Amino acid sequence: MFISLLISTLTLLFPLGQTSLPLVINTWPFKNATAAAWNTLQSGGSVLDAVETGCARCEMEQCDGSVGYGGSPDESGETTLDAMIMNGDTMEVGAVADLRRIKNAIGVARVVMEHTDHTLLVGESASVFAENMGFIAEDLTTNKSVNIFSQWLKGNCQPNYRKNVFPDPSMSCGPYKPRATLKQKKRMAQHANARSHDTIGMVALDQDGHVAAGTSTNGLTHKVPGRVGDSPIVGAGAYADSSAGGAAATGDGDVMMRFLPSYLAVELMRAGADPSAACKTAISRIKRHYSEFFGAIICANTTGHYGAACNKVPGFSQFHYMVSNSESNTPLLKSVDCF
Repeated sequence: MFISLLISTLTLLFPLGQTSLPLVINTWPFKNATAAAWNTLQSGGSVLDAVETGCARCEMEQCDGSVGYGGSPDESGETTLDAMIMNGDTMEVGAVADLRRIKNAIGVARVVMEHTDHTLLVGESASVFAENMGFIAEDLTTNKSVNIFSQWLKGNCQPNYRKNVFPDPSMSCGPYKPRATLKQKKRMAQHANARSHDTIGMVALDQDGHVAAGTSTNGLTHKVPGRVGDSPIVGAGAYADSSAGGAAATGDGDVMMRFLPSYLAVELMRAGADPSAACKTAISRIKRHYSEFFGAIICANTTGHYGAACNKVPGFSQFHYMVSNSESNTPLLKSVDCF
């Protein structure tokens, strides 16, 4: 009774968005990615085709420097990629993390899903798998990423994501060693923000309500080599279930992945919450523990209603995302005020 009352209250507070199928919704103002996915649906492609095509467009266009090759170099100056794709009909997932040398990460993720019994492949082994499956090995480094890395080194490797190590990570580059004790002077934790990291997360639904979701990113700039965020993690970066809906998240993946916000949002929609309310509840769950985290989420249910939510922090008070459906027939920029 209480849960039903709560959902009814949230639905009144956060009314339904427009409803229309098919639907493509993705994080950030990545219009060309939306258009590519929408055109795929309109030309008879599946929702999986749409998600793959949309994310791949961002990979090639290096959306905002946070997706695809040539962005977000790690502590070694290398760009690595993470991606996932999920079939909401079969609940199959393919994902890759810490992928090297391969530009089309979302494509490799789909091959993992369709040509193996596995869900997630990582690191050098994932790259070798991709090469064996016909993907071309290429250098992911660009002049831009080399410059980002060299400037970071000149600035004593600031910011970085080390703690409880020596030399002092707030003043020096590594190599680092663990401190014998954890009584280091308190240091402001480094977290992702809109300037250091974002991701393309996409949800697509066809006329019959079949759902797919996917993500692609080059991760967090200056990350520790081997770091994997939320994007390729099922239920964290994205989630799809054709009996309920789909969701995709973006932001500080190290924090957000601890709460599986995409899974939570889909389950809330299954229980009757409208997408805006489901998104807001997923953000609130994280906010309860990390009030200053940077993050946002998009949600869509099987009837084509959609919504989004974001956590309000300095420099991030509004979240922009893209929507295309049969009413608009073209990508439209939407926004939601953070709370």
